[in-house]
Amino acid sequence: MRFGLFLPAGQWPGQSPTDALRRTVALARAAEDAGFDEVWLAEHHFMTYGVCPSATVLAGHLLAATSRIAVGTAVAVLSARHPVALAEEAALLASLAPGRFLLGIGRGGPWRELEVLGTGLERYEEGFPEALDLLRACLDGRDTIAADGRFFRFGEVPFVPRPETPPPVFLAATSPASEELAARRGLPMLLGMHVGDAAKAEAVARYRALGGPAGAGHVATGLAWVGRTREEARATVREELPRWMGPGLAGHVAVDGRPRAQRDAAEYAADLADLHAVGTVEDCAAALERTCAVPDVARVVLLAECAADPSAVLQCVRSLGRDVLPRLRVPVSSRAGAAAG
Repeated sequence: MRFGLFLPAGQWPGQSPTDALRRTVALARAAEDAGFDEVWLAEHHFMTYGVCPSATVLAGHLLAATSRIAVGTAVAVLSARHPVALAEEAALLASLAPGRFLLGIGRGGPWRELEVLGTGLERYEEGFPEALDLLRACLDGRDTIAADGRFFRFGEVPFVPRPETPPPVFLAATSPASEELAARRGLPMLLGMHVGDAAKAEAVARYRALGGPAGAGHVATGLAWVGRTREEARATVREELPRWMGPGLAGHVAVDGRPRAQRDAAEYAADLADLHAVGTVEDCAAALERTCAVPDVARVVLLAECAADPSAVLQCVRSLGRDVLPRLRVPVSSRAGAAAG
C-alpha cells in the first residue's frame, strides 16, 4: 500500500494565489520528509477552489523540488486539453523523472474552460472516450501516431519523447459511466473522497462485474486530520473546511448556463468528517486501515489541508507521517501476532 497527500492548491480567505501555490510546494516537501510515498495535484480553472491551472506544469516543478516522492495528477482535465499535448507533457516528465510521475486524468465538468480554451461542450459530452484512447496510444511505446476519429484527425507523426517506462494512467471514476469506461479500458480508478469505504467497495465490485481486471491497483482518496481528541479534530474540519470550500465550489459555472445544484459547504464538510480519518492518531489509523481493506485498492491519498493555518496543516502532515502511517505499514500478520502476544 502506498500513501499520498492530495494537494488541491486551494486559496483560503486572506491568501493570494501565490500564497496558495507556495503552500502547496512546502507541503509537498513536508510530505516527502514525513515519509509519504506520493503527492497528487489537482487542476482547476478560474476559481479559488484550486489555483493550479496545469497539474503537469506543477508536477514538473515538484519533481525537481523533491528527490524521492512520486507526483501524480488528480486530475489533469482531459476535456480541456488536446490528448496529444497532454501525452507529450506526461512523456516528458516520465523521461526526466523515471518512475516518479503518475498520470491521473478525468473528464471534468461542463465548466467555462471548455469555451475559453476552445475544446467545446460537444467534445466534453461525447468525445471523452476518443480522447482517452488517443492519449493512451501516444503512451504505449509506438514510434508514430495518427488519428482518424470524429474529434481528432491527423496524419502520421513521430511521437517524442518516448520514455523507457511510460507513466501509469489512472481514470477518475465518480459515475457509472466513468466506472464502465475504466473497466473496459482496464485502467485503475481514482475513487473520490465524496464517498466512504463501503461505496468505494461497491464501485470496485461494479468495475469487476464490467470486466475490469482483478488487482487493478485503484486509488482511494479521502480526508485526514489528526487532533488531540476525536471531538476536537471533527470540530476543526466542520468549522474550517467550509471557509475554503464555500467560495471555492461557487466557482463551478457551467459553460452553457445550465442550472447546477451547489452542495452546502458546511454539510459537505460534516459528511467528510464522518466518512474519513478524522480524530486521534488511533482513530485515523483505524479509519485508514478500513480504507486499505477496500478490494483492489493499492494507494490511499489524503487531503490534509483542513485548516487555514499553515502551521496546523504542517503539524497534521507530520503527525500522519510519524504516528499514523507506520502503524499501517506493519504487515497484517505482524499486527495479529503482536495482538495475540
